Amino acid sequence: MKEKRKGLTPGVIISALILLIVLLWVLFPQLFAPNALAQDITNSSLPAGSPGHILGTDTLGRDVLSLIIAGSRSAMVGPICIALGSLIIGVIFGNLAGWYGGWPDRIISAYADLTLSMPSMLLAIAAAGIIGGGYWVSVAVMIILYSPADIRLVRASVIQQKSKPYIESAQLMRLKPFHILSRHIFPNIYRIVLVNFFLNIAYGLVSMSSLSFLGLGVGPGDADWGRQLSDGRSYLFNNPSLSIGTGLAIILTAVAINTIGSFAMEKGDQHESQGS
Repeated sequence: MKEKRKGLTPGVIISALILLIVLLWVLFPQLFAPNALAQDITNSSLPAGSPGHILGTDTLGRDVLSLIIAGSRSAMVGPICIALGSLIIGVIFGNLAGWYGGWPDRIISAYADLTLSMPSMLLAIAAAGIIGGGYWVSVAVMIILYSPADIRLVRASVIQQKSKPYIESAQLMRLKPFHILSRHIFPNIYRIVLVNFFLNIAYGLVSMSSLSFLGLGVGPGDADWGRQLSDGRSYLFNNPSLSIGTGLAIILTAVAINTIGSFAMEKGDQHESQGS
């Protein structure tokens, strides 16, 4: 029983609670903030601690706490899609490059190296601006920019496993490459892929918030953490709670995601060592 609880630190527990709260906000925004976008000019720019408004209101009279809750959906759905899309591309092309080598490896590696050599955020801003700003356009651009790191990670892991005796034995048994990659190699590399998936969610959260801050994400007036940071600049000295509260939400969520990802990898390593 003690082995099962090993590694369950206060930081992991707090991170899990933070992610649980954010998850509930994402799934049930209408339950926690039913009137997040309702405007009331008579109560505009109320300071934090005002009756009925714990964090005050913005210039349109919208409750700041409700905006943070409602903005969690767009803040998290995009990064999860980015991490998932990047993971799928990384697994497919990383396996192709690592297993077959030759010209597929050269082409895929050249794409990954070229993309990684360019500043990702600058490229994302330029691409979103040329194609036309928009939430899902930004998500698609970030998937393309995040995938090379996943490709290189999976490729390196496959090459490392490919030379081991158990893979040589599988090849001697004339098993198909798909069977070897899915049934033998992937179970030995999924932990590092999983951790990178969590990291990509955290990085995607910061990236999408940055693009929304610059006006390349959600539309004006929509609830989104990056947009709220941008809107909060105009009345930072009157009511800083929107900028501070939203900034803390981004930071705490990103840190919590990284913590849970690292914990998942540690637990996987523990199970592997116990199994061996």
